[in-house]
Amino acid sequence: MNAVRLLMSTVLLAVVSSNYAQTNDSTSYQLKDLVVTGTRHAEDSRHLPMTVTVIDHEKLTEQHQTNILPTAMQQVPSFFVTSRSMLGYGVSTGAAGTINMRGISGGSGQLMVLIDGHPQYNGIYGHPISDAYQTLMAERVEVLRGPASVLYGSNAMGGVLNIVTRQPQADGTYYNLALSGGSYGTLQGEISRLQRSGRLGTTVALQYGRTDNHRPRMGFEQYGGYAKVAYDISAHWNAYVDANVTHFNASYPGKSFAPKYGADQWITRGVASAALENHFNCWDGALSFYTNYGRHKIDDGTDNPVQPTQRYFRSKDALTGVFFYESAHLFQGNRITAGLDYTHIYGHAFYTSKQTGEILNTSNKQSGKSTRNEIAAYVDVRQDLLTWLMLDAGFRLDHHSISGTEWIPQAGVVVRPLETGEMKAMVSKGFRNPTMREMFLYPSSNTDLLPERLWNYELSWRQHLDFPRLSRALTYGINLFYINGDNIILTIPVGGGKKNLNVGKIENYGAEAELSCQINAHWSINTNHSFLKMKKDYVIAAPKYKGFLGATFREAKWKASLGVQYLSGLGLDVNDDGLADQTSSDICLLNASIDYTVMKDLSLWVRVENLFAQRYEINFGYLMPRVTCMAGLNWCF
Repeated sequence: MNAVRLLMSTVLLAVVSSNYAQTNDSTSYQLKDLVVTGTRHAEDSRHLPMTVTVIDHEKLTEQHQTNILPTAMQQVPSFFVTSRSMLGYGVSTGAAGTINMRGISGGSGQLMVLIDGHPQYNGIYGHPISDAYQTLMAERVEVLRGPASVLYGSNAMGGVLNIVTRQPQADGTYYNLALSGGSYGTLQGEISRLQRSGRLGTTVALQYGRTDNHRPRMGFEQYGGYAKVAYDISAHWNAYVDANVTHFNASYPGKSFAPKYGADQWITRGVASAALENHFNCWDGALSFYTNYGRHKIDDGTDNPVQPTQRYFRSKDALTGVFFYESAHLFQGNRITAGLDYTHIYGHAFYTSKQTGEILNTSNKQSGKSTRNEIAAYVDVRQDLLTWLMLDAGFRLDHHSISGTEWIPQAGVVVRPLETGEMKAMVSKGFRNPTMREMFLYPSSNTDLLPERLWNYELSWRQHLDFPRLSRALTYGINLFYINGDNIILTIPVGGGKKNLNVGKIENYGAEAELSCQINAHWSINTNHSFLKMKKDYVIAAPKYKGFLGATFREAKWKASLGVQYLSGLGLDVNDDGLADQTSSDICLLNASIDYTVMKDLSLWVRVENLFAQRYEINFGYLMPRVTCMAGLNWCF
């Protein structure tokens, strides 16, 4: 009931503000939310029929989180990430870091993470590795809610999160050092250097973090780095190369009622890319090469501390690809984007003996099928028919070496009855090819699996109101969506064992609301809410209601922020039929942070999380810590 009242208050405030705007001069308003995720090239989000949320660098660093996902979970409706500890998501059994959107699970590879438009996922398991997405590399994050398969193919059936990397804009050298420490022996450090000299720009960043966490045998240590070199060849051509690598060591203690011993993980993930981009008056585009690589060494552990396991699980996997696109403005109000994608997915999973290091036999069906290839062509056409009406249509023809050929269409319309607001309607298809794990690895594998498919229908309204003379601004949006899908892959009991089968059907619908308001020069607030109804609860960690309300105060050298996150109807575990059968109690988390600027380039900060000291769990069997505290400094020079 409180959640409903909060949403109603948000909507009422939006309506009142909309009416108020009719009597104020807001004709000079110009929206500056340029995004690349929904169309490959930079575009005003008002011209796109899909819903894209942008989180800028200031917001990403406001609470001094070293990973982008906690901030994204607060700022994006329907976006949720599982967690099990203070620091570190981990992989394998008991891992957290599963990204869910509108009841579609990134843990199953149904939601894609991109870095500068390049796909990031594990070649064998097909899902993103959440510990690899560090704030130090991000200029901003763009989250597209709903299928993006026309542009990005398989694994984008539920949406995409695109990390746009940092690069210096003005000549000079800029350093940033961040150090912090806190509860449970947690230490974190980041240092970055951005330099611009004429046409050449470079970015280098290093990161380290470690913690004991709040349970025995749950230590986590991570270090990594990011580097980028960009060069403006001319006014119309530029090129860049970049690389990002993350390594972490994690321990897995098991569920609180079923402890594990010796369960350790050593994971290295990396990505490298090179791109040549062109920018002309009537068209722009890019040719880009990229590769993801991963090395995983996992000790599954034992429930008997005196009988250690005798083998390690290992996997080596990668995803290498190239894409080319051109976006042309052929005549007034027109934009056509066309592209080609090629992806080579490969990997190898095996066991090794702890004593001898020899490779042991595994019960899988790979036998020469450890590589897959995917090639696709797509086109998207947008046309302004009137000053207030825009149509969009696109399709993709995607061929997979095992799953075959898939057609993916989308269509949308944008209506702008007001200069400051737009209504959008969108219908789009999403799909996901089965992974190597699902088809070839473990006894449950099935080589006859078909691609998962869904259709997404969405209607939204967004408006921005700007009052510069009063130092005020307000933006709000309301979304309604309906998702219908089939061929969802589930692992179900068959003949005394378990098997992966295309037996799942999903029917999800819901509503989202968001509002941000600059009240005056000192105060700003933002809030978002999402309601989700799933006809069948195949996905755990997809809350029926998720709400966030945050406020920020700035005065001279001080900045303080307060945020409350509320979750209801959160499924924790599944039964043998693949349906959620454990639901958590309602969760209410209050977090606060305070920054003080000691001098022009040096600030000190303190962050406290779970101020209500609530006992809760998001991963079944993993109680989260109560009140935790971090403090540190940020030095720009």
